[in-house]
Amino acid sequence: MTSLPTRLLHTLRRRAALRRLAHRRLSGTVLFVCLGNICRSPYAAATFSQGLGVAWRGRVRVDSAGFLGPGRSAPGHAVEVAADRGIDLSGHRSRLVSPEMWAGAELVVVMEPGQQGILEALFGRGNREIVILGDLDPQAVGMRAIADPVGQPKAAFEESYARIDRCVGELVKVLSDVGGEQGRR
Repeated sequence: MTSLPTRLLHTLRRRAALRRLAHRRLSGTVLFVCLGNICRSPYAAATFSQGLGVAWRGRVRVDSAGFLGPGRSAPGHAVEVAADRGIDLSGHRSRLVSPEMWAGAELVVVMEPGQQGILEALFGRGNREIVILGDLDPQAVGMRAIADPVGQPKAAFEESYARIDRCVGELVKVLSDVGGEQGRR
């Protein structure tokens, strides 16, 4: 159970994030970023791609990256829990967020509030939108960050991925509505 102030803050942040996204046309590159790019961001990117479906392929590029060493594979629990949810992370290898990725991204989705600040300090803000994925959660939760399950039991991956599913579902819905409306005009 979350406290009333926490629930109110979450509600306000959620409304603000949805309002900012409600006017964005879905095109270009959506970049998902987390610390190591081995669990959360690759899963969120794959879930987002799957949620968009074939109608959006070719119009939107989806990518993921992180801040730690490249070339690492997803941990066993990440691969297993993702597979249970219809996502294949078995071939994923971590990538570092680069200036080129940053420059090409129209929308950047981070897993923790501090990651937004790190990206802005490294690359500047530019005209891209940066969203903290946890702010989109339709459930009032006690923290903005999507919990990092690395080094934890399988249940932590299940909990983290369930939250990512909820948040990405909201992201797909708001962006698809905007893109669909603009596509019909």
